[in-house]
Amino acid sequence: MARTTGSHSDITGPRIQDAALKLFAAHGYAAVSMRQIAGEVGLQAGALYNYIPDKQSLLFGLMQRHMEELLAAREAEREAVGEGAGALAQLEAFTRFHIVFHLDRPDAVFIAYMELRNLSPGNFAEIERLRRVYEDELEGILRAGIASGEVAVTDPKLATLAVIAMLTGVTTWYRPAGRLSRERVAEIYWDMVRRSVIA
Repeated sequence: MARTTGSHSDITGPRIQDAALKLFAAHGYAAVSMRQIAGEVGLQAGALYNYIPDKQSLLFGLMQRHMEELLAAREAEREAVGEGAGALAQLEAFTRFHIVFHLDRPDAVFIAYMELRNLSPGNFAEIERLRRVYEDELEGILRAGIASGEVAVTDPKLATLAVIAMLTGVTTWYRPAGRLSRERVAEIYWDMVRRSVIA
């Protein structure tokens, strides 16, 4: 099938992803049709398949992109903090990073958590693998903190999941025009995380 006149894969592909992100976040993956996505981008429904094999691939691509961007940004942030920092300093950096990164991407965060159930088993396994990379870093920080006496949690894995769930929840209520700045939100969340893990 020929590509739509005037379209470019490097432009139209990202536009399709952005449209799908918006529609999935607003209506849910199951309720959104490929026809709706095509209409949002200004394509005929059939032309959409020149850019994406199917809706499942589109959902997986959105989640994969989110996780890969998260891991790449986190790697750059970790290098900036330095490996020699203590566990609490690393935990603070992780907390503040998580808040700032996710506040910029509420739709991607919503899809990454709420639409996992709609992934095929193979795609689910890959997204879970990427999530574990991120979770393992935080668990490693907590375990290092336990070893150094800076942190006191009885189950580092459970504490990891609890902290990430608490931090990620910020995207459900935060509004830029609200009474708290992003910096103040990060400060308050860090205080809550710190209190939850120290003796």
